[in-house]
Amino acid sequence: MNLPLEYRWIAAATLVMAAALGIGRFAYTPLLPQMVSELGWRLGAAGDLASANYLGYMIGAFLAPSVFRTRHVRLWVALSFMASVATTYLGAQITQFSAWFALRFLAGVSSAFCLVIMTTHLIHVLSNLDKSSLGNVHFSGIGVGILVCMLSLSSSDPVQVQWARLGGIAAVLMAGAWMLLADQPLGLPDSYGGRAGSRPDPAPAIVWRLIIGYGFFGFGYVICATFIVVIAESISGISNAGLVWWAVGLSLVPSVYLWQLAANRWGITPALLAAYLVQCVGVLIAAVSGNIYMLLLACVLLGSTFAAITALGISAARAAMPNRVAFAVSAMTLSFALGQLLGPALAGRMADAFGNFFWAFMLAAVLLFAAAALTLQRRPRT
Repeated sequence: MNLPLEYRWIAAATLVMAAALGIGRFAYTPLLPQMVSELGWRLGAAGDLASANYLGYMIGAFLAPSVFRTRHVRLWVALSFMASVATTYLGAQITQFSAWFALRFLAGVSSAFCLVIMTTHLIHVLSNLDKSSLGNVHFSGIGVGILVCMLSLSSSDPVQVQWARLGGIAAVLMAGAWMLLADQPLGLPDSYGGRAGSRPDPAPAIVWRLIIGYGFFGFGYVICATFIVVIAESISGISNAGLVWWAVGLSLVPSVYLWQLAANRWGITPALLAAYLVQCVGVLIAAVSGNIYMLLLACVLLGSTFAAITALGISAARAAMPNRVAFAVSAMTLSFALGQLLGPALAGRMADAFGNFFWAFMLAAVLLFAAAALTLQRRPRT
């Protein structure tokens, strides 16, 4: 292909983010009200399924760096791509809760492999090309995937039909990514956390603060991201519920670029602090929203920050540990996944107990504020 190398990798990583995360992970949110209705689930059970996905994501984030210590990196990339597609399509084939639990778990594992492997490779390639400033662009693919997902959904179709359609779309996106990388070497040097060498440098204190804050972010954002469509349905009915996820997707696509401009002007960590606070405000608005317009505003604030925080958080950690990029990416993703694992199950049970999501969303806002506070500590140079 004649496409410059950096843009080929960015395009491939963007397609993978769209398929594995925008569709593979986040299609569950707009489909959740229909799944609860058609399959007869309680909100606590729906939260358990989300937590199964995030448990898989956590385990995948822990295991993914080991791929770089093997001689079969290309095989693992292919398996990750195929598993992401398969776990989306198989939603069309099952109705039992136990099967759904296993499926969402495996979807989480595959999406974590896709994110860690592609992000770490992309950082390495762009660094060699002196194009590191482009290292976060691919996270906008999450928003692209959400928008593609929303374009394909129709409440008049059974939920199984919709999962089958999404699986087909994910297959096309992953095939495009694979074609872009077909002639590219896959694998990393020792300095990126690949094969064993000298004893690695310990992580500085700032990295551990970033990791803890990132886990709080995972807990706080995912409660809103999992259940906000359910809240929209209760406020305005299922016909308008999809509007909120449209707002998330539309605001997400340009957000990574805009927050990168902020990071270039203010520094990575101040931009990360600001993004945490904006999302905290969005969650607070969602907690007290009484109409669809307030909820749409909350979704714009959520969508305009959650991929940006992902990008800025990883950027801050790898800036603090330039010789252990794979560790930085994986540790941040692992902490994020642990927060996500705990959030939906607890929020679903709080909603069952209190009859609404107010206190769950307030807890999410508190933890997002705590994440912001952690960035006020001594900052890495950017």
